[in-house]
Amino acid sequence: MKLTTVLFDLDGTLLPMDQDEFVKFYFGLLAKKIAPLGYDPKALAGNIWAGTAAMVKNDGSRTNEEAFWNKFAEIYGEDVRRDEPVFRDFYEHEFSGAKAACGFNPKAAETVAALKAKGLRVVLATNPIFPAVATENRIRWAGLEPSDFELYTTYENSCRCKPNPGYYRDILTQLGLEPAECLMVGNDALEDTAAEQLGMKVFLLTDCLINKDGRDLSAYPQGSFDELMDYINTL
Repeated sequence: MKLTTVLFDLDGTLLPMDQDEFVKFYFGLLAKKIAPLGYDPKALAGNIWAGTAAMVKNDGSRTNEEAFWNKFAEIYGEDVRRDEPVFRDFYEHEFSGAKAACGFNPKAAETVAALKAKGLRVVLATNPIFPAVATENRIRWAGLEPSDFELYTTYENSCRCKPNPGYYRDILTQLGLEPAECLMVGNDALEDTAAEQLGMKVFLLTDCLINKDGRDLSAYPQGSFDELMDYINTL
């Protein structure tokens, strides 16, 4: 089947970053924002991860946003929900400081523009563990606009996470796509190659490659943005 759609990961793919450094920077900013409300900064980090784990385990029965806040309320009590506006304000304002922990590659926006010029559909398949406003900010840090994508996944509009193949299936269903007409481009050997289980092609962008399990990745087409375009031109 002819290629019609390219799905991109964001963090470490369109937006260069060392994930560990970014998370450390981001958590520091968040703790500074909400510690005055009585949150212990050290405990907060662990509890954010617990909320993230709840999203990753989400089975599609609720949005990731609901999964996160239900877990957070389980930890802190239902009164924590009154602080949701403060968290939202953080992502609208202070979160922008985390841009300092990211790189920039002009090839990202150039590649997206080139694919759209070829008539291909472009989707941002970023793991939906962030609110829309935080995802939109990170898209702009990469030199792109949210409107560059037919769809971008957020914790409000998604019910599953990577590496669950169901996350990719939800995108296909929403956009009326077949796996064989899609290419997933990402940097994570676990999360992004999960699309292959549905029959999608996968290209690994190696600038910020994550391969925590040390998998043999030699079977995957991989490389830089230039090599990605060369590969797409063969499809």
